[in-house]
Amino acid sequence: MAYFMVQLILAAMMDKPLDSKPGPTPPKLRRVLTTLDTSAILIGITIGAGIFAVPQQIALNMTSFSQIFWLWAGCSIFAFIGYLIYAELGTRLPITGGEYIYIHQAFGPLAGFLFGWAQVFIIRSSPMASLSLVTVAYFEFFVDLLPWQETVLALCIIAALCYLNYSGIQHAKTYQNFSTIVKVAGLLILIAIGLIALPESESKLAETAASQGRLGFTGNIADSILLILFTMVGWERLGYAAGEMKNPNRSLPRALLLGFLVIFTVYITVNVVYHSVLGLEGIRETNRVGAEVATVLLGSIGAGTFAILVMISATGSMNGTIIAAPRVYYAMAKNGLFFRWLNYVHPKYLTPSRAILLQCGWGAVILLVRGSFESIVTGMVFVILIFYAVSTAALFVLRHRKTGEDHEIFKIPGFPVLPALYLFLLLGLILVRGILDWQNSLIDLSFVLSGLPAAAYFFWKRRANMQTST
Repeated sequence: MAYFMVQLILAAMMDKPLDSKPGPTPPKLRRVLTTLDTSAILIGITIGAGIFAVPQQIALNMTSFSQIFWLWAGCSIFAFIGYLIYAELGTRLPITGGEYIYIHQAFGPLAGFLFGWAQVFIIRSSPMASLSLVTVAYFEFFVDLLPWQETVLALCIIAALCYLNYSGIQHAKTYQNFSTIVKVAGLLILIAIGLIALPESESKLAETAASQGRLGFTGNIADSILLILFTMVGWERLGYAAGEMKNPNRSLPRALLLGFLVIFTVYITVNVVYHSVLGLEGIRETNRVGAEVATVLLGSIGAGTFAILVMISATGSMNGTIIAAPRVYYAMAKNGLFFRWLNYVHPKYLTPSRAILLQCGWGAVILLVRGSFESIVTGMVFVILIFYAVSTAALFVLRHRKTGEDHEIFKIPGFPVLPALYLFLLLGLILVRGILDWQNSLIDLSFVLSGLPAAAYFFWKRRANMQTST
């Protein structure tokens, strides 16, 4: 790992490819992902640590389970519209790169570059670092660690998943499928036990309590929506790996539908179990809601089993991100809008190996500098929502241009009303968060806008190279 990182830094300083022995034809990404594989990536990315971490804050914001239920249901409908929009975008442009490709095609290279820049520096690397800390926290259910040992173990987790993805998509997708099956099965077992074993007379679903949120009624709802959406984001990342799907025009929309149905069912029912067992006040008192529920239902053995489940779940989400996000950097480099050495497919493993190293390396840096899960959640979602809005606007542009209509595509029903409503709601959420928490919003935006100087450099260099060649 250290060797690879040194090589990566040297290549960045020189801005030229590393020494290699390319064959007569540059290697290409391998198309091996089926609909089931793609669904597993979606479910694995989405069901990470969020469903175990955010219920406490949502319970603090709201006054009853009925409010919380309708928030989850409403956010699920909202997310499903996003699924449909990205299904159409992904089948119109079924090539590796996802949102970067959509935004670049619709609004030009600068918008695409800023999206890719934000991916590296806030959207994808930060949660990967935080999820490694969540994994370590649950590992400590079995072994007590000193603070420096926690950091070392978290770095080792990132390094292990980096190697897994570096050495082949087949290895990465195998672990993704495994982790997805384990986490979904584990949650379903917990749900079944909670619904069956707990007598109806002991259910605490009807508990109510005054809100303890700090942002007022509207702000508390907006804050809760951002937290819920944090647990649901992931659908946009399927398009990143479209170049490795066997039949992306069919696999992508099917995987999105299957993934949504699984995620919606799990999230709604697990919240019913949480509130039935612990109630509103009980959830407010713990930041490990799932483990507390398992302890009540199954005792210490159940809590230990649930700790293992969360570790697999968190690392599966990390693995899914490492599968997906580096494909954006690879696609950008291929278009000449990022470091040239990222336009590289490993000749043996057929993976975007240098982009994977960049993703994991920066995640490790964030881990060392910030080291907190909670501090990045709403800020990360805030930036994601901005690019969701841009991608939704891109759908209107690509529809107008009839982009991709020379092949089979999925078209969202209810166009233009449904995506327009989705865009309106996105802009409303962005505006509310920007006003009510303007200081943190400015910090989050600074991560994105820090890409402007780099963009100027790349565009200037690209123009100079074009003039030289002519």
